[in-house]
Amino acid sequence: MDGHKIKTKSKFKVRRQKQKLFRANDPLLSVLMWGVNFTIHELENVNIPVMLLPEHFKAYVKIRINNQNFNKEVMPSHFKVKEYCPLVFRAFREYWKVHDSSFRDSLTEPPIPLNESAKSNINYYQSCDRRFILKSISKEDVEQIHNILPEYHRYIVESQGDTLLPHYYAMYRLTVDDKENYILVMRNIFSSRLKIHFKYDVKGSTVDRSASDKEKLNPCPTLKDNDFLENKCTIDLGLDQKRAFMKRLERDVQFLVDQHKMDYSLLIGIHDLDQGGMEREKRASVTDMNTSDLSGNDSSDGSESPTQMGDDNSFDEPFRMRSSELSTRRELYSLGIIDILTNYGMKKKSAHVAKTKLSGSDADGISTVRPEIYARREVLVSGLVAPAYYEILIHRNEHVEIRLKIIEKKVDALSDEYIVELAKLAKQVEKNYNNQPLDLEWGFTNGKLHIL
Repeated sequence: MDGHKIKTKSKFKVRRQKQKLFRANDPLLSVLMWGVNFTIHELENVNIPVMLLPEHFKAYVKIRINNQNFNKEVMPSHFKVKEYCPLVFRAFREYWKVHDSSFRDSLTEPPIPLNESAKSNINYYQSCDRRFILKSISKEDVEQIHNILPEYHRYIVESQGDTLLPHYYAMYRLTVDDKENYILVMRNIFSSRLKIHFKYDVKGSTVDRSASDKEKLNPCPTLKDNDFLENKCTIDLGLDQKRAFMKRLERDVQFLVDQHKMDYSLLIGIHDLDQGGMEREKRASVTDMNTSDLSGNDSSDGSESPTQMGDDNSFDEPFRMRSSELSTRRELYSLGIIDILTNYGMKKKSAHVAKTKLSGSDADGISTVRPEIYARREVLVSGLVAPAYYEILIHRNEHVEIRLKIIEKKVDALSDEYIVELAKLAKQVEKNYNNQPLDLEWGFTNGKLHIL
């Protein structure tokens, strides 16, 4: 016994704390996820000021990593992360009720690439939960954002966040392999829960504003002004919604004029409720066939659930509007202004002169024009919104209900006297009512109402 050693197994194993892996096919995205996690964590230890000061609009946080060994098969050994104006962008996130922890969770998972830009030097991604858009921008764009940031912040506060302008949430510079990359994070205009069936990028211009044949081959291409007109598409809002939308649009455009901006667009996304319902039914029937022998197990194919896709109550996010109850179409709209960083400088003035010579008689339709003219054109985009109708209940009892449906242009001109006369006429109609459907047209002669 003395020559033998008895081996005993320990009942306890040494466990190390798990660390979050920032894995992505592109090392740049891995660095982005790492940077978001780091900077949000750093903000947790910062005292948030009651009021933003001028120096906050020039501040930044910068971290440099050398000889980084952890996760070296994905993360580069040397990289730098710089976050611009962290307290300012945090104020934006807080104003639009985006909590830091939620923001971090969305951006520390691999983002989804979007190959929608015709410009090869611009990359777009959306966060894994589709709430945010990540856009690669230029150094000049970073400078433009710094230039407008104080006024942009003041405008957001004064308008109480009720704006069609982009919702900016963060801006980073990522240096990988000695190459600087700039990333802007903003709110996704389109719903994260509803499928978009039609997309339009509208500038109010007709010159060279059609999607190419190649672009139209995409499952859901981004169409343009001429496509919108050729498809005879309209945004069918109710009277109150249209007035609110136009008020926001005109106010936002005036802000862009004051900042000497141009070449921005109105991005339109349309979700067809009826088409979405048929798609859900088709998916449900396929799911039932595939899971008929699997009791108690839910199938998950990555598609939106009926609640996510069709629940009208889920459509309460920014930029969202619903079609009029009087409309023949059941649609949900996503509307927002994008690409607001282009300044009307010497380059754009030269481009305007060149395009005017090339376009000739179509010069008024080009997109490179002075901010004031561009603003008037952007308001003309309101012509894409269908005329709204106003419905007035004139008379109702257990037998008959009579409503007056008036196009919005005539609502303000309708006097109380006409309403009184129409109510009297409705009572005469009731006397002759014999439980038959009524389809009557009303007219005015010498200020008196009568049945045509």
